[in-house]
Amino acid sequence: MLTSTFLLLALSSYSQYDSIPYGGNNRTFLVHLPTGYTGNTNLPLVIAMHGGFGSGPQLENQSQLSVKSDNEGFIVVYPEGVKSPLGIRTWNAGWCCGYASNSNVDDVGFINALLDTLINNYAIDTNKVYATGMSNGGFMSYRLACELSERIAAIAPVAASMTMTSCNPQRPMPIISFHSYLDTNIPYNGGVGSGFSNHYSPPQDSVLNAWASMNGCLILNDTIIDNSQYTHINWNNCNCNAEIQQYITQDGGHSWPGGNQSPGGDPVSNYINATDLMWPFFQQFSLDCNPLSISNKVVEDDLIKVFPNPSNKLIKIQPYKGWKNIQVSFFNLQGKEILSTINQTEIDISSLSNGLVLMKVEIDNNVKTYKLLKTE
Repeated sequence: MLTSTFLLLALSSYSQYDSIPYGGNNRTFLVHLPTGYTGNTNLPLVIAMHGGFGSGPQLENQSQLSVKSDNEGFIVVYPEGVKSPLGIRTWNAGWCCGYASNSNVDDVGFINALLDTLINNYAIDTNKVYATGMSNGGFMSYRLACELSERIAAIAPVAASMTMTSCNPQRPMPIISFHSYLDTNIPYNGGVGSGFSNHYSPPQDSVLNAWASMNGCLILNDTIIDNSQYTHINWNNCNCNAEIQQYITQDGGHSWPGGNQSPGGDPVSNYINATDLMWPFFQQFSLDCNPLSISNKVVEDDLIKVFPNPSNKLIKIQPYKGWKNIQVSFFNLQGKEILSTINQTEIDISSLSNGLVLMKVEIDNNVKTYKLLKTE
């Protein structure tokens, strides 16, 4: 059972390895509370699921999500799959993978029960629960999107595909996916990979095109970047603005881009950082059927105008009448903030590098995000 007493240190982060009984098993998990956690403010939660042969602490080190948690102020939980008789942990993500799949372990039920436990014991914003996972854990994030969409606001599969015979989400699901063209365990173009599980994985574009259809996206396979380092593809104009993004690197392999290489595992990508990219993506979405907004109101496109786009020097913002405060932040495609202004409606962007940047406009209690092309 979850320990009822624990030390909360407001000036340092806190982690606890614990368990709950579920389905006849003692299901274990590692929960990480960020620096400054007091329990007085509800924080977003990221569910991070390890790959086959992995564990909660192993994924914590591989992904560096706890470091991101401390910097950004969200809670992370690293649940663990059931051990096989050989001691190998896996997840039942459909026809993948291993013991959990072959034994039809109810992992969706476990994650659902774990959420109840965590919400009862920690200050969690139930509208901002996200799921990610590496390999088999990434497969599991797709299954949660199919079967637990009423509780999961967005997902970020890493080095994974989807192995569900049916998928009926209750709401559109925002997705940011990470893969490598060099991944032989889960081949980008689909097929049976070189890993121990020996299962068929559908092609990446087939999986994401299927989700784009379920999300009602109107713009498909929009290639934003395609260079010698990575490809960035976007599916957008979707119901509830539930866009889909994918990054495919030319380096790395079956690994967490920008993370720590696992012992005996493939090298990681040095071109992108999955953890740094997924968090700003998650922040755009909640269970409300709109882009994230403190007041849960939609800022219609005709109420805020941003122009010109593309631009080489000045960006002008024309807010709705009666606005009081405006903050504009610019991010590169690795999720790093590169410029921020307060209460300026004309912004000089000449110092930014040429190319695509992400622009977040916060007016009073409303948030809108834009893709901006900086030109020469």
